[in-house]
Parts: sequence; structure tokens; C-alpha cells
Amino acid sequence: MKNPYIYGYLPLITILLFSLTFGMYAVGKSLQIFQAIGVYSGMREFLSDFELRVFLLIVFAIVFFMLFSALKLVGETIHEVGMLFFSKDNEGATVSQARGGYIILFVGAMCSAFAIQFIYVLIGIFVITIFTYFIYLIYKMSHFISMGGTIGLLIFELFMWTILITLVIYVVLKLYNGILASLPFAN
Repeated sequence: MKNPYIYGYLPLITILLFSLTFGMYAVGKSLQIFQAIGVYSGMREFLSDFELRVFLLIVFAIVFFMLFSALKLVGETIHEVGMLFFSKDNEGATVSQARGGYIILFVGAMCSAFAIQFIYVLIGIFVITIFTYFIYLIYKMSHFISMGGTIGLLIFELFMWTILITLVIYVVLKLYNGILASLPFAN
């Protein structure tokens, strides 16, 4: 089939699958935490165990859906800006070539369904999937970009992601330290 929109639904399904698998893991861990701190029995007065699990799954799946959607948006924006700087493609052929990589993301999301109970395996599958997709994308782009442009695109994308991740880690650590400093028993 030569329809250019054949892979259009795969990013949504991929984000939904990753959101559900990470959400299911978060439900299990949060229930353990609720039981450890003694909140679980109070929550059970309002909801049954099944209702509580479904409620938490919906909440965590929405949070992860927003996170993965934001990562997709930022990733595509960084890639498009890099292509603006380094590509000589005026017809948009590179954009259609990159869509085949959505299958890699979909397969990774399907594999994550088998690792719901193990966070390190889930994170590993996610990272390997993203890395494989990145390598595939750079390979496909190298057919339309010169060697210097490919290296420039690679360095640009890695540089932008490094800056973004560093800023997020910095903000999280500053917030964490600020919260710890404001606690009365911290002195």
C-alpha cells in the first residue's frame, strides 16, 4: 500500500501502550506505598480494590500520556529544526521516509507490555526503542543529506537533548533541595 498516511496512527497507539504499561507499574508501586504508610485502608472505605486500581491506572496513564506526548512533540520539533539547518530537501521526502520508523516504536511499546512488573526492564525497553528509532532516523536521513549534514544533524540533536535533560534535572534538584530545606526537621 502506498498511502502516505498508513503509519499515522502508530504514534498514538505507541504512546497509549507505553502510558498503560508505565501506568500499570505505577499503580502497583503506589498501592504498596499506600499500604506502607497506612492510607490504603482509608481509601478502601470509599472505593473497592478494583475501583481504586482503575482510578489510579487512569490517573497514572494520563500523566504518562502527557509526558510521552510532550517528549514526542519536543523530539519532533528538535528534529525538524535540525532538518531545517542541515537538509537540502525542498520537497519533504525526508519526512515521509522517517515515518517507517514508527513501526520500531510500536514494536517497543508492544514489548513493554511483557515487562509491566519490572521498572528497569520497562525503562530499558523504552530507551532501547528510542535509541533504535534514532539510529534508524539518522540512517534514513543520511540518504538525503550530505555526510557533513548528517554529522551536523546528529550533533545538533544530541546537543539539544543534552541541554534539555540537563535543565530538567537541574530544576528537579533545585525543587527537591528547596523542599528539603523548608521542612522543619531538616535543621
